[in-house]
Amino acid sequence: MPHPTHPDHSETAATRPSHTVEALIIGSGLSGIGAAVQLRRSGVHDLVVIEKADELGGTWRDNTYPGCACDVPSALYSYSFAPNPEWTRAFAGQPEIRAYLRDTAARYGVTPLIRFGTEAIRAQWDPRTARWHVETNRGDYTARFLIAAAGPWHEPLLPDIPGLADFPGTVFHSSRWRHDHDLTGARVAVVGSGASAVQFVPAIQPRVARLHLFQRTAQWVLPKPDHYVPRAERLLMRRLPAAQRALRNAEYGALEALGVGFRHPSLLRAVQKVGALHLRAAVKDPHLRRALTPDYTLGCKRLLLSNTYYPALTRPNVTLHPTAVRAVDGHRVVGADGSTAEVDTVILGTGFHILDMPIAQRVFDADGASLDDHWKGSPDAYLGTTVSGFPNAFILLGPHLGTGHSSAYTILEAQLDYLTKAVRRIRSAGWTSIDVRSEVQAAFAAEVRQALPSTVYNAGGCSSYYLDVNGLNSFSWPWSTGRLRRRLAHFDPEAYEIA
Repeated sequence: MPHPTHPDHSETAATRPSHTVEALIIGSGLSGIGAAVQLRRSGVHDLVVIEKADELGGTWRDNTYPGCACDVPSALYSYSFAPNPEWTRAFAGQPEIRAYLRDTAARYGVTPLIRFGTEAIRAQWDPRTARWHVETNRGDYTARFLIAAAGPWHEPLLPDIPGLADFPGTVFHSSRWRHDHDLTGARVAVVGSGASAVQFVPAIQPRVARLHLFQRTAQWVLPKPDHYVPRAERLLMRRLPAAQRALRNAEYGALEALGVGFRHPSLLRAVQKVGALHLRAAVKDPHLRRALTPDYTLGCKRLLLSNTYYPALTRPNVTLHPTAVRAVDGHRVVGADGSTAEVDTVILGTGFHILDMPIAQRVFDADGASLDDHWKGSPDAYLGTTVSGFPNAFILLGPHLGTGHSSAYTILEAQLDYLTKAVRRIRSAGWTSIDVRSEVQAAFAAEVRQALPSTVYNAGGCSSYYLDVNGLNSFSWPWSTGRLRRRLAHFDPEAYEIA
């Protein structure tokens, strides 16, 4: 992916081109596209989407590693207003999801609104004009509403491993896959065993000479009920939209039933047995099986699905190192347990900056304090969407809204419902701005934190990306997505300071 150019700071604010819009959206992934569609439907036509890359798609543009696919059923992993009867698999692969986003953006008139190669450098609220001033590498923008849709699965998390920078071979993160680097016959070390590694390890295993997987923590991996969708079924979905809605509702109901267990971890024991049986059926070696057996409750970390991951680890050219990486010494990768691997390629499956989203360092209040400054390592937003001190700004897929069992689209559409109701109310009432009251935001955060300890996210006995640098769970929604949708279905002006 081409690196965006950075602004020429020799320019002054007076000489840089300036644009005035009613709404500015940062990011053209599933959140940004959805926001543009729903804002236009609400009557906001003077809007722009800025995108630092040269193509839309967000995480589905960036992640092109072999085997990349969704772990949520396809029928549910799509906008409710833009159902797709053409999914060829029950769990769609990356190329199809990316094509779906591209087609949806084109069909709903969003593509012409996107300014590609345009990176948000700094956005600051100006109380004198009651507008957001956004500096980019291609001119400045002034906007009444700011929508941060950069998403949490965006910026790769690169581990600080001594000696890695001096590794004489090839190193890359799974979300920046080097397709020009031929892995045929290569000796490869994979660092990390999360959602990405579970998908790409089986895809590359047959090609490489040796594969060393460094697993800091074992993962629960369930069977993936994936299958090819026959043409007859796709034809039915195309001709009978009610059938597609029924499938979506059925899948939503099934995942919500699973979600009950996330709030009552004792109920997950039955599901955990499925994971244990799945492991036992695929891995006969008791030592390898023991190393792959988690010591925490299923659901404490992100739920993983695969029919090929465990079998790949039993192949003769694969070695599992159940340890973190301590250092890299020349071509040798050294585990914390002292084990070593001689390799010429290192692939980092180490995840993303989930709770320390880079966008938080670029959005500033009227006094020049960033979201990062406000959060101090623990992201916080009222209903996961608005932050006190940042008027007329909305964060999509923000803190407190993550679930371990449902679709990001379910969360996003609840937020878009809230966002559009807020914007419509502001416009119809003639208000200048709304700013969530600090006490309202604090009360919501306290309510969430009071409910989290009994959930598997907090009580499951693991350390996960749900926990921030202060040890608080700033990621998870501790209730059902039905409750989330109901909570976000009503915009209450009493929660806001109105100007």
